[in-house]
Amino acid sequence: MFDLPILLDWASFAIRWLHVITAIAWIGSSFYFIALDLGLNRNIAGPADGEEWQVHGGGFYHIQKYLVAPDQMPDHLTWFKWEAYSTWLTGAALLMVVYWAGAELFLIDQSKTSLPTWAGILISAASLTIGWLVYDRLCKSGLAETPTRLMLILFALLVVMGWGYTQVFTGRAMMLHLGAFTATIMTANVFFIIIPNQKIVVADLKAGRTPDPKYGQIAKLRSLHNNYLTLPVIFLMLSNHYPLAFATQYNWIIAALVFLMGVSIRHFFNTMHARKGSPWWTWAVTIGLFLAIVALSVAGRPSPDYDEATALPPHAARFAAAEGFEDATDIVMGNCSMCHAREPLWDGMAHAPRGVYLETPEDVALHARQIYLQAGMSMAMPPANLTYMDAESRALLVRWYEAGRASEG
Repeated sequence: MFDLPILLDWASFAIRWLHVITAIAWIGSSFYFIALDLGLNRNIAGPADGEEWQVHGGGFYHIQKYLVAPDQMPDHLTWFKWEAYSTWLTGAALLMVVYWAGAELFLIDQSKTSLPTWAGILISAASLTIGWLVYDRLCKSGLAETPTRLMLILFALLVVMGWGYTQVFTGRAMMLHLGAFTATIMTANVFFIIIPNQKIVVADLKAGRTPDPKYGQIAKLRSLHNNYLTLPVIFLMLSNHYPLAFATQYNWIIAALVFLMGVSIRHFFNTMHARKGSPWWTWAVTIGLFLAIVALSVAGRPSPDYDEATALPPHAARFAAAEGFEDATDIVMGNCSMCHAREPLWDGMAHAPRGVYLETPEDVALHARQIYLQAGMSMAMPPANLTYMDAESRALLVRWYEAGRASEG
Protein backbone atom coordinates (compact mmCIF):
# COMPACT_ATOMS: atom_id res chain seq x y z
CA MET A 1 0.00 0.00 0.00
CA PHE A 2 2.71 2.47 0.97
CA ASP A 3 5.25 1.73 -1.72
CA LEU A 4 8.12 4.07 -2.58
CA PRO A 5 6.42 6.12 -5.36
CA ILE A 6 3.45 6.89 -3.11
CA LEU A 7 5.66 7.81 -0.15
CA LEU A 8 7.82 10.01 -2.37
CA ASP A 9 4.74 11.74 -3.79
CA TRP A 10 3.40 12.52 -0.33
CA ALA A 11 6.84 13.61 0.87
CA SER A 12 7.01 15.95 -2.12
CA PHE A 13 3.57 17.34 -1.25
CA ALA A 14 4.43 17.92 2.41
CA ILE A 15 7.82 19.50 1.72
CA ARG A 16 6.41 21.65 -1.09
CA TRP A 17 3.71 22.94 1.25
CA LEU A 18 6.29 23.87 3.88
CA HIS A 19 8.54 25.37 1.18
CA VAL A 20 5.76 27.64 -0.04
CA ILE A 21 4.91 28.75 3.50
CA THR A 22 8.50 29.66 4.36
CA ALA A 23 9.01 31.32 0.96
CA ILE A 24 5.97 33.53 1.54
CA ALA A 25 7.41 34.56 4.90
CA TRP A 26 10.84 35.33 3.44
CA ILE A 27 9.65 37.14 0.33
CA GLY A 28 7.04 39.04 2.30
CA SER A 29 9.53 40.37 4.85
CA SER A 30 12.06 41.12 2.09
CA PHE A 31 9.57 43.12 0.03
CA TYR A 32 8.34 44.92 3.12
CA PHE A 33 11.76 46.08 4.26
CA ILE A 34 12.83 47.14 0.76
CA ALA A 35 9.68 49.25 0.43
CA LEU A 36 10.15 50.59 3.97
CA ASP A 37 13.77 51.58 3.38
CA LEU A 38 13.01 53.31 0.09
CA GLY A 39 10.02 55.19 1.50
CA LEU A 40 11.62 56.53 4.69
CA ASN A 41 11.25 60.21 5.47
CA ARG A 42 14.86 61.32 5.91
CA ASN A 43 14.10 64.98 6.57
CA ILE A 44 14.10 64.53 10.34
CA ALA A 45 16.15 65.73 13.27
CA GLY A 46 18.07 63.40 15.53
CA PRO A 47 20.43 60.46 15.11
CA ALA A 48 18.04 58.31 13.06
CA ASP A 49 18.62 58.08 9.30
CA GLY A 50 14.89 58.12 8.58
CA GLU A 51 11.46 57.33 9.91
CA GLU A 52 8.07 56.16 8.70
CA TRP A 53 4.56 56.25 10.10
CA GLN A 54 2.38 53.35 8.98
CA VAL A 55 -1.12 52.11 9.74
CA HIS A 56 -2.17 48.46 9.61
CA GLY A 57 -4.75 46.29 11.30
CA GLY A 58 -6.24 49.15 13.30
CA GLY A 59 -2.92 50.25 14.79
CA PHE A 60 -0.29 52.91 14.04
CA TYR A 61 3.40 52.09 13.79
CA HIS A 62 6.29 54.51 14.15
CA ILE A 63 9.45 53.03 12.61
CA GLN A 64 12.95 54.51 12.68
CA LYS A 65 16.05 53.38 10.81
CA TYR A 66 19.66 53.93 11.91
CA LEU A 67 22.21 53.90 9.12
CA VAL A 68 24.82 52.02 11.13
CA ALA A 69 23.27 51.35 14.53
CA PRO A 70 21.70 53.19 17.47
CA ASP A 71 23.89 54.57 20.22
CA GLN A 72 22.67 51.87 22.57
CA MET A 73 21.46 48.41 21.78
CA PRO A 74 17.85 47.63 22.76
CA ASP A 75 17.10 44.72 25.06
CA HIS A 76 15.05 42.99 22.39
CA LEU A 77 16.28 42.71 18.81
CA THR A 78 14.47 40.70 16.12
CA TRP A 79 16.62 39.01 13.48
CA PHE A 80 15.09 38.23 10.10
CA LYS A 81 17.01 35.16 9.00
CA TRP A 82 15.10 31.98 9.73
CA GLU A 83 12.65 32.64 6.90
CA ALA A 84 15.50 32.54 4.38
CA TYR A 85 17.19 29.51 5.91
CA SER A 86 13.94 27.53 6.14
CA THR A 87 13.05 28.34 2.54
CA TRP A 88 16.38 27.08 1.25
CA LEU A 89 16.40 23.95 3.42
CA THR A 90 12.89 22.93 2.36
CA GLY A 91 13.74 23.74 -1.26
CA ALA A 92 16.86 21.58 -1.09
CA ALA A 93 14.82 18.73 0.42
CA LEU A 94 12.25 19.07 -2.38
CA LEU A 95 15.02 19.02 -4.98
CA MET A 96 16.32 15.76 -3.51
CA VAL A 97 12.90 14.09 -3.34
CA VAL A 98 11.70 15.10 -6.82
CA TYR A 99 14.84 15.41 -8.94
CA TRP A 100 17.40 13.20 -7.21
CA ALA A 101 15.11 10.34 -6.19
CA GLY A 102 13.38 10.68 -9.56
CA ALA A 103 16.52 11.39 -11.57
CA GLU A 104 15.71 8.84 -14.27
CA LEU A 105 12.37 10.56 -14.94
CA PHE A 106 12.86 14.23 -14.24
CA LEU A 107 16.56 15.12 -14.06
CA ILE A 108 18.64 13.75 -16.93
CA ASP A 109 17.53 14.18 -20.53
CA GLN A 110 18.39 10.83 -22.09
CA SER A 111 18.15 12.28 -25.60
CA LYS A 112 21.04 14.64 -24.85
CA THR A 113 23.37 12.57 -22.72
CA SER A 114 23.85 9.06 -21.38
CA LEU A 115 25.15 10.18 -18.00
CA PRO A 116 24.47 7.79 -15.12
CA THR A 117 22.09 8.95 -12.42
CA TRP A 118 24.83 9.59 -9.87
CA ALA A 119 26.64 11.91 -12.29
CA GLY A 120 23.50 13.98 -12.86
CA ILE A 121 22.97 14.30 -9.11
CA LEU A 122 26.61 15.33 -8.66
CA ILE A 123 26.25 18.04 -11.31
CA SER A 124 23.05 19.19 -9.60
CA ALA A 125 24.66 19.54 -6.17
CA ALA A 126 28.05 20.85 -7.29
CA SER A 127 26.64 23.54 -9.54
CA LEU A 128 24.79 25.18 -6.66
CA THR A 129 27.94 25.36 -4.55
CA ILE A 130 30.24 26.48 -7.35
CA GLY A 131 27.73 29.12 -8.44
CA TRP A 132 27.79 30.73 -5.00
CA LEU A 133 31.60 30.71 -4.86
CA VAL A 134 31.89 32.41 -8.26
CA TYR A 135 29.26 35.01 -7.39
CA ASP A 136 30.80 35.74 -3.99
CA ARG A 137 34.23 36.22 -5.56
CA LEU A 138 32.78 38.70 -8.05
CA CYS A 139 31.12 40.67 -5.26
CA LYS A 140 34.37 40.85 -3.29
CA SER A 141 36.32 42.12 -6.30
CA GLY A 142 36.56 45.70 -7.50
CA LEU A 143 33.24 45.22 -9.30
CA ALA A 144 31.46 46.02 -6.04
CA GLU A 145 32.33 49.68 -6.71
CA THR A 146 30.26 49.56 -9.93
CA PRO A 147 27.00 47.82 -8.96
CA THR A 148 25.44 48.09 -12.43
CA ARG A 149 28.37 46.37 -14.12
CA LEU A 150 28.34 43.71 -11.41
CA MET A 151 24.64 43.06 -12.05
CA LEU A 152 25.31 42.70 -15.79
CA ILE A 153 28.03 40.14 -15.14
CA LEU A 154 25.72 38.30 -12.74
CA PHE A 155 23.07 38.23 -15.47
CA ALA A 156 25.62 36.80 -17.93
CA LEU A 157 26.52 34.12 -15.35
CA LEU A 158 22.87 33.14 -14.99
CA VAL A 159 22.42 32.91 -18.77
CA VAL A 160 25.50 30.69 -19.09
CA MET A 161 24.24 28.46 -16.27
CA GLY A 162 20.84 28.14 -17.94
CA TRP A 163 22.45 27.11 -21.21
CA GLY A 164 24.77 24.70 -19.41
CA TYR A 165 21.94 23.03 -17.49
CA THR A 166 19.93 22.47 -20.66
CA GLN A 167 22.82 20.52 -22.22
CA VAL A 168 22.35 17.79 -19.61
CA PHE A 169 19.03 18.19 -17.83
CA THR A 170 15.44 18.07 -18.96
CA GLY A 171 13.82 21.45 -19.62
CA ARG A 172 11.85 21.14 -16.40
CA ALA A 173 15.00 20.38 -14.40
CA MET A 174 16.90 23.21 -16.10
CA MET A 175 14.32 25.79 -15.01
CA LEU A 176 14.17 24.40 -11.47
CA HIS A 177 17.94 24.24 -11.09
CA LEU A 178 18.42 27.76 -12.38
CA GLY A 179 15.91 28.85 -9.75
CA ALA A 180 17.71 26.82 -7.09
CA PHE A 181 21.06 28.25 -8.26
CA THR A 182 19.70 31.78 -7.80
CA ALA A 183 17.97 30.97 -4.51
CA THR A 184 21.23 29.51 -3.18
CA ILE A 185 22.98 32.80 -3.93
CA MET A 186 20.21 34.71 -2.17
CA THR A 187 20.21 32.51 0.93
CA ALA A 188 24.01 32.44 1.12
CA ASN A 189 23.97 36.24 0.97
CA VAL A 190 21.89 36.20 4.14
CA PHE A 191 23.84 33.42 5.88
CA PHE A 192 27.42 34.38 4.98
CA ILE A 193 27.25 38.14 4.50
CA ILE A 194 24.20 40.04 5.76
CA ILE A 195 23.69 38.38 9.16
CA PRO A 196 27.43 38.08 10.04
CA ASN A 197 27.96 41.76 9.19
CA GLN A 198 25.03 42.74 11.37
CA LYS A 199 26.45 40.64 14.19
CA ILE A 200 29.78 42.46 13.89
CA VAL A 201 27.94 45.78 14.27
CA VAL A 202 26.03 44.49 17.31
CA ALA A 203 29.26 43.20 18.92
CA ASP A 204 30.98 46.56 18.37
CA LEU A 205 28.11 48.44 19.99
CA LYS A 206 28.07 46.13 23.00
CA ALA A 207 31.82 46.62 23.39
CA GLY A 208 31.50 50.40 23.17
CA ARG A 209 33.22 50.65 19.77
CA THR A 210 31.96 52.69 16.82
CA PRO A 211 30.83 50.25 14.10
CA ASP A 212 32.45 50.51 10.69
CA PRO A 213 29.80 51.61 8.16
CA LYS A 214 31.36 49.38 5.48
CA TYR A 215 29.60 46.34 6.94
CA GLY A 216 26.21 47.92 6.38
CA GLN A 217 27.16 48.96 2.84
CA ILE A 218 28.28 45.44 1.92
CA ALA A 219 25.10 43.94 3.34
CA LYS A 220 22.97 46.50 1.49
CA LEU A 221 24.55 45.54 -1.87
CA ARG A 222 23.75 41.86 -1.32
CA SER A 223 20.23 42.75 -0.18
CA LEU A 224 19.77 44.76 -3.37
CA HIS A 225 20.75 41.72 -5.44
CA ASN A 226 18.26 39.59 -3.53
CA ASN A 227 15.57 42.18 -4.21
CA TYR A 228 16.02 41.99 -7.98
CA LEU A 229 16.38 38.19 -8.07
CA THR A 230 13.23 37.33 -6.11
CA LEU A 231 10.63 37.57 -8.88
CA PRO A 232 12.59 35.46 -11.41
CA VAL A 233 13.08 32.75 -8.78
CA ILE A 234 9.31 32.59 -8.20
CA PHE A 235 8.73 32.20 -11.95
CA LEU A 236 11.33 29.44 -12.25
CA MET A 237 9.92 27.54 -9.29
CA LEU A 238 6.42 27.63 -10.82
CA SER A 239 7.60 26.87 -14.35
CA ASN A 240 7.23 23.08 -14.04
CA HIS A 241 3.46 23.57 -14.35
CA TYR A 242 3.85 25.20 -17.77
CA PRO A 243 5.47 23.11 -20.53
CA LEU A 244 5.36 26.06 -22.94
CA ALA A 245 8.02 27.59 -20.69
CA PHE A 246 10.27 24.59 -20.00
CA ALA A 247 9.63 22.00 -22.71
CA THR A 248 10.65 24.17 -25.64
CA GLN A 249 13.76 24.55 -27.78
CA TYR A 250 14.62 28.00 -26.41
CA ASN A 251 13.80 27.41 -22.75
CA TRP A 252 17.15 28.75 -21.53
CA ILE A 253 16.60 32.02 -23.45
CA ILE A 254 13.11 32.24 -21.96
CA ALA A 255 14.68 31.91 -18.50
CA ALA A 256 17.14 34.72 -19.34
CA LEU A 257 14.30 37.03 -20.39
CA VAL A 258 12.47 36.24 -17.15
CA PHE A 259 15.41 37.68 -15.21
CA LEU A 260 15.11 40.89 -17.24
CA MET A 261 11.38 41.00 -16.52
CA GLY A 262 12.16 40.73 -12.82
CA VAL A 263 14.49 43.73 -13.06
CA SER A 264 11.97 45.88 -14.92
CA ILE A 265 9.13 45.09 -12.50
CA ARG A 266 11.24 45.65 -9.39
CA HIS A 267 12.61 48.91 -10.83
CA PHE A 268 9.06 50.23 -11.11
CA PHE A 269 8.13 49.41 -7.53
CA ASN A 270 11.49 50.46 -6.08
CA THR A 271 11.21 53.83 -7.79
CA MET A 272 7.61 54.28 -6.68
CA HIS A 273 8.37 53.34 -3.07
CA ALA A 274 11.26 55.80 -3.06
CA ARG A 275 8.74 58.50 -4.06
CA LYS A 276 10.66 59.25 -7.26
CA GLY A 277 7.65 58.90 -9.51
CA SER A 278 6.15 55.97 -11.38
CA PRO A 279 8.24 54.89 -14.39
CA TRP A 280 5.40 53.41 -16.43
CA TRP A 281 7.79 52.71 -19.30
CA THR A 282 9.02 49.70 -17.33
CA TRP A 283 5.67 48.00 -17.91
CA ALA A 284 6.03 48.49 -21.67
CA VAL A 285 9.43 46.81 -21.42
CA THR A 286 7.97 44.01 -19.30
CA ILE A 287 5.13 43.38 -21.76
CA GLY A 288 7.62 43.37 -24.65
CA LEU A 289 9.78 40.81 -22.88
CA PHE A 290 6.75 38.66 -22.10
CA LEU A 291 5.62 38.73 -25.73
CA ALA A 292 9.12 37.68 -26.76
CA ILE A 293 8.86 34.75 -24.34
CA VAL A 294 5.51 33.74 -25.84
CA ALA A 295 7.03 33.84 -29.34
CA LEU A 296 10.05 31.79 -28.28
CA SER A 297 7.83 29.17 -26.65
CA VAL A 298 6.47 28.14 -30.06
CA ALA A 299 9.45 29.02 -32.27
CA GLY A 300 11.34 26.11 -33.79
CA ARG A 301 8.75 23.64 -32.62
CA PRO A 302 9.82 20.27 -34.04
CA SER A 303 7.37 18.29 -36.12
CA PRO A 304 6.45 14.94 -34.59
CA ASP A 305 8.47 11.95 -35.75
CA TYR A 306 6.98 8.67 -34.64
CA ASP A 307 9.24 6.43 -36.70
CA GLU A 308 12.54 7.45 -35.17
CA ALA A 309 13.79 4.49 -33.14
CA THR A 310 15.37 5.41 -29.83
CA ALA A 311 16.61 3.01 -27.18
CA LEU A 312 14.60 3.13 -23.99
CA PRO A 313 16.57 3.87 -20.80
CA PRO A 314 16.82 0.92 -18.40
CA HIS A 315 14.03 2.03 -16.06
CA ALA A 316 11.59 2.38 -18.98
CA ALA A 317 12.70 -0.86 -20.64
CA ARG A 318 11.68 -2.78 -17.51
CA PHE A 319 8.12 -1.48 -17.76
CA ALA A 320 7.99 -2.13 -21.51
CA ALA A 321 8.87 -5.76 -20.83
CA ALA A 322 6.53 -6.14 -17.84
CA GLU A 323 3.41 -8.27 -17.95
CA GLY A 324 0.35 -6.23 -18.92
CA PHE A 325 2.27 -3.59 -20.90
CA GLU A 326 0.25 -4.04 -24.09
CA ASP A 327 -3.07 -3.75 -22.26
CA ALA A 328 -1.80 -0.74 -20.30
CA THR A 329 -0.71 0.91 -23.54
CA ASP A 330 -4.16 0.39 -25.06
CA ILE A 331 -5.80 1.94 -21.98
CA VAL A 332 -3.50 4.95 -21.96
CA MET A 333 -3.83 5.60 -25.67
CA GLY A 334 -7.58 5.28 -25.51
CA ASN A 335 -7.94 7.65 -22.58
CA CYS A 336 -4.96 10.00 -22.59
CA SER A 337 -3.40 10.43 -26.03
CA MET A 338 -5.87 13.01 -27.34
CA CYS A 339 -4.38 15.56 -24.90
CA HIS A 340 -0.94 14.09 -24.23
CA ALA A 341 0.10 14.27 -27.87
CA ARG A 342 2.78 16.14 -29.75
CA GLU A 343 -0.10 17.81 -31.56
CA PRO A 344 -3.04 17.63 -29.11
CA LEU A 345 -6.48 16.94 -30.56
CA TRP A 346 -8.40 18.55 -27.71
CA ASP A 347 -9.90 21.89 -28.75
CA GLY A 348 -8.06 24.87 -27.34
CA MET A 349 -5.03 22.85 -26.19
CA ALA A 350 -1.77 23.85 -27.86
CA HIS A 351 0.67 21.72 -25.88
CA ALA A 352 0.54 18.43 -24.00
CA PRO A 353 -0.09 19.03 -20.27
CA ARG A 354 3.23 19.38 -18.45
CA GLY A 355 5.04 18.29 -21.61
CA VAL A 356 4.09 14.63 -21.10
CA TYR A 357 3.50 12.67 -24.33
CA LEU A 358 1.48 9.42 -24.21
CA GLU A 359 0.83 8.47 -27.83
CA THR A 360 3.37 5.67 -28.45
CA PRO A 361 4.28 2.52 -26.49
CA GLU A 362 7.67 4.10 -25.79
CA ASP A 363 5.95 7.13 -24.28
CA VAL A 364 3.90 4.90 -21.99
CA ALA A 365 6.97 3.04 -20.76
CA LEU A 366 8.86 6.28 -20.14
CA HIS A 367 6.06 7.70 -17.99
CA ALA A 368 5.06 4.55 -16.10
CA ARG A 369 5.38 6.12 -12.66
CA GLN A 370 3.27 9.14 -13.55
CA ILE A 371 0.60 6.93 -15.12
CA TYR A 372 0.59 4.77 -11.99
CA LEU A 373 0.11 7.74 -9.65
CA GLN A 374 -2.20 9.85 -11.81
CA ALA A 375 -4.47 7.22 -13.35
CA GLY A 376 -3.88 4.05 -11.33
CA MET A 377 -3.64 4.93 -7.66
CA SER A 378 -5.68 8.10 -8.06
CA MET A 379 -8.36 9.42 -10.42
CA ALA A 380 -6.54 12.64 -11.29
CA MET A 381 -6.37 11.60 -14.92
CA PRO A 382 -8.22 11.83 -17.18
CA PRO A 383 -9.49 15.12 -15.69
CA ALA A 384 -13.08 14.82 -14.51
CA ASN A 385 -12.87 11.28 -15.92
CA LEU A 386 -13.97 12.66 -19.28
CA THR A 387 -13.25 9.36 -21.02
CA TYR A 388 -15.06 7.29 -18.37
CA MET A 389 -12.03 5.18 -17.40
CA ASP A 390 -13.43 2.36 -15.26
CA ALA A 391 -12.04 0.84 -12.08
CA GLU A 392 -10.94 -2.32 -13.87
CA SER A 393 -8.73 -0.32 -16.24
CA ARG A 394 -7.16 1.58 -13.35
CA ALA A 395 -6.50 -1.71 -11.52
CA LEU A 396 -4.81 -3.09 -14.63
CA LEU A 397 -2.50 -0.05 -14.76
CA VAL A 398 -1.56 -0.68 -11.13
CA ARG A 399 -0.82 -4.38 -11.78
CA TRP A 400 1.32 -3.50 -14.80
CA TYR A 401 3.34 -0.97 -12.82
CA GLU A 402 3.82 -3.34 -9.91
CA ALA A 403 5.03 -6.02 -12.33
CA GLY A 404 7.59 -3.60 -13.71
CA ARG A 405 8.71 -2.63 -10.23
CA ALA A 406 9.04 -6.30 -9.25
CA SER A 407 11.43 -6.86 -12.17
CA GLU A 408 13.85 -4.27 -10.71
CA GLY A 409 14.94 -6.58 -7.98
